[in-house]
Amino acid sequence: MAEIPPNLDWVRAAPDDATGPGPWIELAFGEGEDGDAPVYIRETSDPDNVVTTNRRKWDAFVLGVQAGEFDHFVEGLTDQ
Repeated sequence: MAEIPPNLDWVRAAPDDATGPGPWIELAFGEGEDGDAPVYIRETSDPDNVVTTNRRKWDAFVLGVQAGEFDHFVEGLTDQ
């Protein structure tokens, strides 16, 4: 398992009006500007369990979400 840098700047992906501890997803971007730069993902309820990918894959995922490629995963869900 890759070493996780200790001083990452974690950004919580939660609605602006969110209260409480979540659980929420948090992201941190590692050093580097190229497609191989690391991206770290964790859940607030289990912060020691960190998934690592790279910027190229993260950007492709975000573009897919924006394009609606994953909408079928949430069909039938309503806002709570």
